[in-house]
Amino acid sequence: MLHIGCHLSSSRGYLAMGREALSMQADTFAFFTRNPRGGRAKEIDAADAAAFCDFAAEHGFVKLVAHAPYTMNPCAAKENLRVFAREMMADDLRRMEYTPDNYYNFHPGSHVGQGAAAGIALITEQLNAVLRPEQSTIVLLETMAGKGTEVGRSFAELRAILDGVELGEKMGVCLDTCHIWDAGYDIVNDLDGVLAEFDHTIGLERLKAVHLNDSLNGCGSHKDRHARIGEGEIGLTALQRVVNHPALRGLPFILETPNDHDGYAREIQLLRS
Repeated sequence: MLHIGCHLSSSRGYLAMGREALSMQADTFAFFTRNPRGGRAKEIDAADAAAFCDFAAEHGFVKLVAHAPYTMNPCAAKENLRVFAREMMADDLRRMEYTPDNYYNFHPGSHVGQGAAAGIALITEQLNAVLRPEQSTIVLLETMAGKGTEVGRSFAELRAILDGVELGEKMGVCLDTCHIWDAGYDIVNDLDGVLAEFDHTIGLERLKAVHLNDSLNGCGSHKDRHARIGEGEIGLTALQRVVNHPALRGLPFILETPNDHDGYAREIQLLRS
């Protein structure tokens, strides 16, 4: 069975997101833990979170894939920005326990000229500072397109981060189809080869979720411009192979395409068909 959903607004709370997802025939979804372009987070309504947990169990939802804000840069050159990122992630992981046993996805960050090795060291330092043995949330590193000084542009860079994390059992990876295509991994012509490389470098057991997106740009462009399913350079046929691949089937797929509610509902219906 295909487990699929999309990004939803958290402004009306967890239960409202669950009901909206169900209306689209989705059984998972993503949401930003706080303002994606800022850092503020509203207080969590514990009763609303508990009601959602009951609703999700009743309707067979699989794991959610919460998303950290874009402003969080664990490998920033300025110490105050790294402290901001560490405090934000620690608070997000505390808040995630209101909806336990789900995923928390984040962009590894940009090293802003310090070099990838320095960036990787700073990212692992933050993760080691905030991860706790008792947390139920698994933290996911997102594969990145490699624009600018992004860390995570290759499977090898993600593996280097994972190798430095002391509580490795609390970590996983979210594969973004647009990002890896833009990073140079040819999932159109060699999906099996790309997944074999992922398995060799990181291990498929570490792959926990997929962001399912088409791309406006060609393979290896390092641009990170998402397109609607079937309207980009990856194409519908290749993305159908992704959702049906034996190594990926069963994972939660999250659409991050430029869409509104009706557009996401159409894409979910298309992919389920």
